[in-house]
Amino acid sequence: MVNGILEFLRTYKNYDPAAKSLWEIGLLYPGPKALFFHRIAHACYKAELFFIGRLVAEISRLLTGIEIHPGATIGKRLVIDHGMGVVIGETAVIGDDCIIFHGVTLGGLKFDPVKRHPTVGNKVLIGTGAKVLGPITVGDGALIGANAVVTKDVPPGATMVGPLSTQK
Repeated sequence: MVNGILEFLRTYKNYDPAAKSLWEIGLLYPGPKALFFHRIAHACYKAELFFIGRLVAEISRLLTGIEIHPGATIGKRLVIDHGMGVVIGETAVIGDDCIIFHGVTLGGLKFDPVKRHPTVGNKVLIGTGAKVLGPITVGDGALIGANAVVTKDVPPGATMVGPLSTQK
């Protein structure tokens, strides 16, 4: 467990040249705190302790400005940079080694109790303010540009930019 935490904090340190120490990252960066709380909330949610899971998620949102539904599935070494305004919906799935910037929404387009949030592959970067909506798949290694609105599947390695989510 300690090795996992150190690996996670080192991921942030490798990513962010402004980070001075692992202590700074662990105690002062909102992303690691939100993900720590999410692990607790998600475990409660899987154990069908829905109220407790949502309570932990709400406390996390109040402390960090990052809203992650306890039902969301998040892989290893996710970096949430700055984080304020990030929203990750209940049925969202995020792979390993991804980077999400502030203001990103992984949201739904329907209210039906089905898979309604995106599935994000490994090593995906989602730029500031991007909205990735619906039960779509973002392929491994894809890049989503700042403020893009993506409502269709993104092939592996593709770059999506602009309000019309055009592929480059």
